Amino acid sequence: MDRYLEAAIEEAKKGLAAGGIPIGAVLVIDDKIVGRGHNQRIQKGSAVLHAEMDCLENAGRIPAVDYRRATLYSTLSPCDMCSGAVLLYGIPKIVIGENHTFCGPEDYVKSRGVEVVVVDNQECRQLMETFIENNPELWNEDIGV
Repeated sequence: MDRYLEAAIEEAKKGLAAGGIPIGAVLVIDDKIVGRGHNQRIQKGSAVLHAEMDCLENAGRIPAVDYRRATLYSTLSPCDMCSGAVLLYGIPKIVIGENHTFCGPEDYVKSRGVEVVVVDNQECRQLMETFIENNPELWNEDIGV
């Protein structure tokens, strides 16, 4: 398995261990992880701290030219908000762990020139399926419906 997807899965597990939704993300530039994050909507009572947004926040200020060499790895297909951040910053590639439990606007992102790679990783899928089964009210209060 790709080491960067493994790092995103580690983030997802951190989020789950802290009582949150098991979604993780890492931002990679020039073969180096420059940002890591996990969904903290529950832990921090946040409407916007999805894994990808937390990852971008933790990466800090990055020049636009560097974003254009980046790849965002996420254990789950990014939602509209997170996909919008990819477009805003000009990130050219997203690697997605799985998109069965939730599928964001992948076709739209592709139409805007972003390369989208869906790995269909079983561990990513199992983390989400188990979480949704055990916590449907937490999943459905955000975008899970």
